[in-house]
Amino acid sequence: MTHSIIISGFGGQGVMLMGQVLCQAGMTEGKHVTWLPSYGPEMRGGTANCTVIISDEPVASPVVDSPEEVVVMNIPSLLKFEPIVRRDGYLFMNSSVIDREPKRQDIKTIKVPANEIADQLGNLRVANMVMLGAFVFTTKCVNIESLIDAMKYKLKGKDSSIIELNVEAIKQGVRHVGG
Repeated sequence: MTHSIIISGFGGQGVMLMGQVLCQAGMTEGKHVTWLPSYGPEMRGGTANCTVIISDEPVASPVVDSPEEVVVMNIPSLLKFEPIVRRDGYLFMNSSVIDREPKRQDIKTIKVPANEIADQLGNLRVANMVMLGAFVFTTKCVNIESLIDAMKYKLKGKDSSIIELNVEAIKQGVRHVGG
C-alpha cells in the first residue's frame, strides 16, 4: 500500500513538521518514506507545502503529480491542490480557516476545525497536530501510536507540557473524525 500525500498551508502553520512526523511514524513501522519540502518566497507567512510518500515498497521518486490525499490548512492551498487530488482521494480541510466548499464532487472531503479545537486546548500552534490526528485516523497510513511516538521524537528536548498538549491535540483530531 502506498500513500501519496501533499500537506500545505501558510509558513508557520507547522505543515513541514506534519510531514516530518508522518515520515518518522512510517519509518518506525518499517515503511519506505520520502519527504519533499517546498517553500514560498517567505518562510513565515508565505505558502509552504511538503510531499510525503509512505509505502510498503521502495519509493522511486519523491515527486507526486496526483496525490491520493491532500491536507490544506488555508484557502490558497485549497485553490492550488484541490484540482490535483486523485479521483476518490481525500481532501482534508482546516474548516476554521477555509470558509468555502470544495468544487470537486469526485473526492472525499473531511472538514476539521483544527484552529477551533486547538484554541479550546489553549494553544493555536497545535492545530497541525489536530489535523494530523484526523488525517491518520481516517487514512490509516500509519498507526496513531506510531504517530504519537514520532511526534514525541521530533519534539524531544521540548518542555513535557508541550509534548502532552500535542498528544492531546492528536487525540482531539481523532475524536473529531469519529475515533
